[in-house]
Amino acid sequence: MGNPWRGDVVLVIEGQSHVMRLTLGALAELETGLASGSLVDLVQRFETGGFSTRDVLALIVAGLRGGGWTGRASDLLSAEIEGGPMVAARAAAELLARAFMLPETSDGGV
Repeated sequence: MGNPWRGDVVLVIEGQSHVMRLTLGALAELETGLASGSLVDLVQRFETGGFSTRDVLALIVAGLRGGGWTGRASDLLSAEIEGGPMVAARAAAELLARAFMLPETSDGGV
């Protein structure tokens, strides 16, 4: 089980649970590998529903790397993701949201 306060999102790939997290290093790798734009552009594409499958794959790979995975994007091309592409897209969006979300304090502030 992942820790949402740390930005963790769990995705089941080939029947195995993987904790994903967008660390600073994973975000830097993600930004370098984006086909177009910056992280801000990527966030905007997800907010407007204009993201591509390439965006989803890039986020999943970055999140897996941030969680300690040592594979490559090509390892996921034929992998079975539990719940299919929609679950993968939802997990990618959740990763992005959690990476930039500030935890709330008990007094309601940040």
